[in-house]
Amino acid sequence: MNKERLIIFDTTMRDGEQSPGASMTRDEKLRIARALERLRVDVIEAGFPASSNGDFEAVRLVADTIKDSIVCGLCRTSDKDIQRCVDALKGANAWRVHTFISTSALHMEKKLRMSPEQVHEQARLAVRFARKLAPDVEFSPEDASRSDFDFLCRILETVIAEGATTINIPDTVGYAVPEQFGDFIRRLRQAIPNSDKAVWSVHCHNDLGMAVANSLAAVTIGGVRQIECTINGLGERAGNTALEEVVMAVKTRSDAIHFETRIDTRHIVPTSRLVSQITGFVVQPNKAVVGANAFAHASGIHQDGVLKARQTYEIMTAEDVGWTTNKIVLGKLSGRNAFKQRMKELGIELDSEDAYNKAFQRFKDLADKKADIFDEDLQALVAQEAGRTTDEHWKLVHLNQASGMGERPHASLVLADAAREYPSESQGDGPVDAVFKAIEQVAKSGAELQLYSVNAVTQGTESQGEVTVRLSRAGRIVNGVGADTDIIVASAKAYIAALNRLETGAERVNPQHTG
Repeated sequence: MNKERLIIFDTTMRDGEQSPGASMTRDEKLRIARALERLRVDVIEAGFPASSNGDFEAVRLVADTIKDSIVCGLCRTSDKDIQRCVDALKGANAWRVHTFISTSALHMEKKLRMSPEQVHEQARLAVRFARKLAPDVEFSPEDASRSDFDFLCRILETVIAEGATTINIPDTVGYAVPEQFGDFIRRLRQAIPNSDKAVWSVHCHNDLGMAVANSLAAVTIGGVRQIECTINGLGERAGNTALEEVVMAVKTRSDAIHFETRIDTRHIVPTSRLVSQITGFVVQPNKAVVGANAFAHASGIHQDGVLKARQTYEIMTAEDVGWTTNKIVLGKLSGRNAFKQRMKELGIELDSEDAYNKAFQRFKDLADKKADIFDEDLQALVAQEAGRTTDEHWKLVHLNQASGMGERPHASLVLADAAREYPSESQGDGPVDAVFKAIEQVAKSGAELQLYSVNAVTQGTESQGEVTVRLSRAGRIVNGVGADTDIIVASAKAYIAALNRLETGAERVNPQHTG
């Protein structure tokens, strides 16, 4: 039996980066977009072009590069926003303008300070203007799940008549519950005379932990044919619908959910790792599908069952979603071509030969430190290289740290800028604290440390430690990532990487907000 296809719309680079600290540079967005294209995502929402010049350029770069997915940009219902969005997207093979306005009484009164009639008219004119310029227009009534039903019917009928090709129903604050939400959308589609002229979509937030359930109910009960989601469920507050969970639910429960996607699920885990490394948001071990423990079995009863027949406790295979136990068969004597080939197999792309050369040298350095190198090591190493700013203000030249029981930790280091080297030393409450204080004695950044996170890249005492540092200053929030077999060195690298982003302005101010 041929199944109807479910459209997967990824908004990791737009709604996902609204998480404080998750803002991405232009190059980082391009890396994620390429990964999403390999994943075979149908629609990639690349950003909010009118929010900043940096995001405009990022969206334009993604639009000019991606060939196999529709590239989408978000805009408010103003001619200026829409035109900016069109200008960023028009170089794409296939593109979509996504415009939105709030429709709940609360939002219209408190946020927009507009009457329902004003909102209705603005939506109508915006979609009419967008449809004249763009081949594909999506409209979202923000906070739809808390909007008046009759008003929502009226505004959606109008925008479909004006040429909206996709109608997206956002559960902006995660207020919905599955059966009720699915029925709400079903009633909308039944009540709106021209509802069959548009594809219906849903965009759910996870404030009550029901984003995936609400999205699937919207499909099976409401007749929705597009789900908006993010990698790892990334997003502000409690996040968005998780792409990996929706896709694997559809694939695994094909008996109950009679749809299919075109997603190549083997790229789910590599894409998850990439997004985690770029944003600094570590995936929790018990996260469905992509968590480190998703296919781990500690119970003796479970282990016995899995050894006899995997399906006793596994409803999907680790290989289906891209988990692998392969080691990189590389070492100190391995050549650059073998290294590059393995990166290609892992779906890792760098922008230039110089970047490959630097990554290869870092690989050789790592091979001197640990005997066994795993795929995860290579991904962490390359992510660190690709995440470097092109103009590094500070560089770590030397680091020495000492600590022991009953002794106050002490760090001495040398930082360098383009002009000269700066020695520094400091004591701290712990070895990491001492290192950070020594760095700050030189950098004098005035930044506030918001997050310090350590993650073991692989198992064992030889594992690289991957450290994420999040700094904020003057309203800007940036992440720095560092990896090394010495966790103190990794911490210093991460802190300096974040400082360099503050210095170069590589990340934009927190993006505009919508559902």
